[in-house]
Amino acid sequence: MKLQKEYGILIAIIIALLLYLFVRNPDRTHYRLPEIPAVSKADISKIEISKKDISIVLKKRDQSWHIASQEYRADSNKVKNMLDTIEKLILTALVSESKNYDRYDLTDDKKITVRAWSGDKLSREFEVGKPATSYRHTFVKLPGDDRVFHARENFRSRFDQTVDTLRDKTVFSFDKNDIQEIRITKGDQSMTFARAQIPAKVNTTKETQAESPPSTKTASVWQNDEGEKGDESKLNSLLSALSNLSCEKYIDGKKKEDFTDPIYTVKLKGAQSYSLSLFAKKEKDTKSYPAISSESNYPFLLRESQGDSIMKKPDELLKKAEKS
Repeated sequence: MKLQKEYGILIAIIIALLLYLFVRNPDRTHYRLPEIPAVSKADISKIEISKKDISIVLKKRDQSWHIASQEYRADSNKVKNMLDTIEKLILTALVSESKNYDRYDLTDDKKITVRAWSGDKLSREFEVGKPATSYRHTFVKLPGDDRVFHARENFRSRFDQTVDTLRDKTVFSFDKNDIQEIRITKGDQSMTFARAQIPAKVNTTKETQAESPPSTKTASVWQNDEGEKGDESKLNSLLSALSNLSCEKYIDGKKKEDFTDPIYTVKLKGAQSYSLSLFAKKEKDTKSYPAISSESNYPFLLRESQGDSIMKKPDELLKKAEKS
């Protein structure tokens, strides 16, 4: 009888220990993550990014995005990344309830507040801190909630922007296959290359020459006004470099009309006309060239390497005579 009583006490102790371990299991989740209402990025028409000393508003107009204060075109890829994050914001874990925000970069001087509107409706709002140590998550807060959460993906850099970094830096854009004429002026040299159709060479034997009529096939080449052939590779490389040209930055406080006497100008003709002009550096040690183009409303700076690769002398673009 005594033995049975001891067994009963032992079983009761084991059950109590198991219950204790089950209740105190640190891996168990004792909270519910907030539910985040769905929002479609296609419906978002305005984004506001606020930091300590800056607030940037982006607005969608005619299927493109603009920086509202100056009506600058915004970089479409950067806006797309923001929209993807706003639409797919997913909380994965509760991190802290202590209100100690400094360790997460969620204090007023470090956090980034993101708001997105669909029409007049505020459809998404959250505060962005620093990336987690895994760099797979970002610390975030939600409005009206003092807790800190993990959000999926490392995305702080997508919103850590300025007006300058958000501007679309594309300053010269066209379909290179549409271009039929290239006019280049550098210093006192000027030359125009135009597309021309010339008879194509056909390799034939003496027998086939006698039997076959003359070939009517033609080939497209670049020629100048004197009939000299242009170097196809160099001219096509120039068009490729210009067809989607991005600047280093825009020149604030200046207008296109403020720039005169270019050191290099290229003019292109296709379905429409295009022009790009580069100007002398302000100082010898400067690593960029001031420039203007027909495709940008604002003057800008091109990196020195960009400018040097573009500014070839016209005679450097002629095809070299083949050695016999």
